[in-house]
Order: sequence, then structure tokens, then C-alpha cells
Amino acid sequence: MFLIIITGLPGTGKTTLGKKIAKEFQLPFVSKDNFKELLFDVLGCKDRDWSRKIGMASYDILYHITEENLKANKSLIVETNFDPKFANKKFLELKEKYNFIPFQIRCITNGEVLFERFKKRANSTERHPGHLDGDNLEEFKPSIQKGKIEALEIGGNVFDIDTTNFEDIDYKKLFDSIKSTIIFK
Repeated sequence: MFLIIITGLPGTGKTTLGKKIAKEFQLPFVSKDNFKELLFDVLGCKDRDWSRKIGMASYDILYHITEENLKANKSLIVETNFDPKFANKKFLELKEKYNFIPFQIRCITNGEVLFERFKKRANSTERHPGHLDGDNLEEFKPSIQKGKIEALEIGGNVFDIDTTNFEDIDYKKLFDSIKSTIIFK
């Protein structure tokens, strides 16, 4: 059993990448933002503090569904901007309990390109209004301009992928790396 973990800053293409991998390997794909947006639709959109609370609940749902799949001996893909301060401990606990093979994909984008992409998405109809990204550009700017977040320290392979230009992504190389690392049953 294995767990593909896709991480990276907002706007790096994690969801698009996750959907492609899910299709290629016929795996369930679990995205924190999907849960967050469902919760916004049911509970409503308010202010930044509300968005943070919904975000925390969405992480809890993501980890719950991940654990339920692992408990059933099912491999899957999970995706969000995992913060190592919290995610390392959670994934190590799950790994100890369910003995999965982690394969981490870290999406990295040129910081200036990423901030422009983030700003464009925030001010468009692409992004659910509950995220309030457009109202908080200055809050997000310093972290977004770094272009990457730290990899999780949970063992397994880490595959860094440059998503600055989506057309330059070598999906074959990524898929081959996944195949060579993970034993499919």
C-alpha cells in the first residue's frame, strides 16, 4: 500500500497534477480545498477567521478520509499545502499505524510567476469566493514569492516538479518515477 502526497504553495498546480496522476493510476484523489469549498457551500462564506476555521476542519476531514482508506488497505493520493510543522507528525503516526510507502511530490514554481498566477486566480471566478484570496494578497505575498514549501520529513521518495510553466512538465518522467518506486498490486 502506498500514499502519494502532493504538496506545494497555493497556485502551483497541485490539484491539476493530482487529477492527472489519479487518472493515470486509477486512484482516489483527496484534496483539502474540495472539502473546504463544500463546507463553504453548506455553511456559508464569511471573513478570514471563518475561512481559517473551515480550512482547519477541511484538514481534519482530509486526514480522516486518508486514514479510512489506509485502514481498508487502499492506496490513494492526497493534496494540499501541507505544513511540515503539523503534517510530519500526522503522516508519521499514520505510517506507523498502516505501514504505507510514501511518495511525496513537491510542486515548485518561480516565486514571481507564482504570485502573479495566485493574484490572477484570486481575482477571477476560478477560485471559490469563500477562500477570500483576493482580499488577502499582501498577507500571502511573502510566502507565495518563495515559490516552494519545505518537503515533509516522513521517509520515502520526494519528487520535486517545476510547475512554473505547465507545458514543460514531463509527466512521463513523473509517472515512471512513481512506477519505479511503488509496487502496484
